[in-house]
Amino acid sequence: MSDTRQFCTLHLAGHLFGVPVMRVQEVISYQVMTRVPLAHDVIGGLINLRGQIVTAIDLRKRLEFPERDADQRAMNVVVHTPGGVVSLLVDAIGDVVEVEDTIYEAPPETLAGVAKDLILGVYKFEDHLLLELDIDKAVNIDAPLELVA
Repeated sequence: MSDTRQFCTLHLAGHLFGVPVMRVQEVISYQVMTRVPLAHDVIGGLINLRGQIVTAIDLRKRLEFPERDADQRAMNVVVHTPGGVVSLLVDAIGDVVEVEDTIYEAPPETLAGVAKDLILGVYKFEDHLLLELDIDKAVNIDAPLELVA
């Protein structure tokens, strides 16, 4: 009997990503953000989450994907990190899925750039892939990543 894991899925630039359900506080629609002068370019801004100020990180920029269309509003996946609560800006929220460890594989060798360091592994389904995002590395924008071309 194989073990299973639950992921909250999110869509980003045509890819399906997963983050462990236990790390997700909530998912919310677009929120007005306050820009932060001189902040790293992956910081989308700050959102007010019922009185708590939360940093929003744009995963498109973090993963070096093309910017979303101007008319497309980002969704927020609020996650727990060692440094506190952070919002991940994504294109769309998917479902919660339960996956078996038997379909897990190491990240493909074809991954390059920042994605190579931020993807923990891949769950292979018949018609799509679920990329497991390393939340801790994704939110740690000051840590150097291995940039492999």
